[in-house]
Amino acid sequence: MTQIEQAWGAGPSARYEDLAKRFRHIFAHIRETAVTRDIDRSLPHEEIGWLRAAKFTKLRVPADEGGLGATLPELFNLLIELSAADPNVTNALRSHFGFTEDILVSPFPAYRQTWLKRIARGDTAGSGHSETGDAKVTAFSTRLIRQDDHWLLNGKKYYTTGSLFADWINLAAADEAGEVIGAQVPTQAPGVTILDDWNGFGQALTASGTVIFKDVVITEDLINPSRQRFRYSTAFFQLVHLATLAGIARAATDDVSRLVSERRRIYSHGNADSVAADPQILQVVGTVRSAAYSAGAIVLKAAESVQRAHEAYFLGDADGLDAAIAIADLEIDQAVTTVTDLVLDATTRLFDALGASAADRNNGLDRHWRNARTITSHNPRIYRSRIVGDFAVNGKWPPGAYRVGEPVSRLETASGEVA
Repeated sequence: MTQIEQAWGAGPSARYEDLAKRFRHIFAHIRETAVTRDIDRSLPHEEIGWLRAAKFTKLRVPADEGGLGATLPELFNLLIELSAADPNVTNALRSHFGFTEDILVSPFPAYRQTWLKRIARGDTAGSGHSETGDAKVTAFSTRLIRQDDHWLLNGKKYYTTGSLFADWINLAAADEAGEVIGAQVPTQAPGVTILDDWNGFGQALTASGTVIFKDVVITEDLINPSRQRFRYSTAFFQLVHLATLAGIARAATDDVSRLVSERRRIYSHGNADSVAADPQILQVVGTVRSAAYSAGAIVLKAAESVQRAHEAYFLGDADGLDAAIAIADLEIDQAVTTVTDLVLDATTRLFDALGASAADRNNGLDRHWRNARTITSHNPRIYRSRIVGDFAVNGKWPPGAYRVGEPVSRLETASGEVA
């Protein structure tokens, strides 16, 4: 590592540098064309392929089962580094890493072994959980119904991040009784249509659009025998977003630092004969860098709590598991607003260090704010501080897993139509 890279702080383990070295040349390669991809709206199929080939998608698979056996703090630090190269790629792999966690703590040995082998051979998974339209907050409109010796899948999912790049879609649907059921759907199966119709102004290259399922045949072996996701999933998925934000701030820091060092034009009412020597400009750059450092430090501290929640699965202590998950959820909630504020401010403030030329699209500086603003719109941050305050004042723990959808009417609740 260079001295500038070292200034971000040491990795979360003694072996982290050796682990990171195998990926840093790929991160650098991904970053070289990040601005061009953003302008051209070119999806990172090739870039994700490089990461697959280097075993990045196998980070959490145990070493004796074909993976790299990374801890969660190691994973999240690598996600910060990847996000500094291109946060679209991180988000495209978010569901895959979440699916891997599902498998690692699955209480069903045969299911766990089957899917760990598939991940170890390079298979990846996208997301099939979110719905829009008239889907209820308490239920899925997508249906997975048994038909003799198989199941039939019909419905539509949105925010299917990463599915266009993946082999499988990790899906949740409703069964005949309206209960949640999970399945792994092959992306190439007949009846599966994946659309790249996400039109957000940020994170545009994540393939977060619509997937349509029409009479898709799902065999019994693709049904998840567990009816719930890994219990620290809320903390895990939110922490991926925070790691992505920390990486965006690092990229913003690198860009503004480089552009300031290269800038030759000055303002007559400035403070020095070069922009690089102007103390007010240096203060802006320093503020941006400090925000990036702080965001990364918070992410790594929070990752320790998620690691403890993961480890609690294997201790046989139900109360200890409940406590570890609740604490992880709380630590993430405590981090969300602060990290978000730091990164949104930094990606806006960086323009104060430069002139009007900073708005040139070829510089790509706007993408940092657009990507950060889009990420922070997921699972809105406005609820986080209230949840933390409720804990501080009333001792109420975070709600854990949650859903998004249309509200359930009083009539539906009373009639029993919606559980």
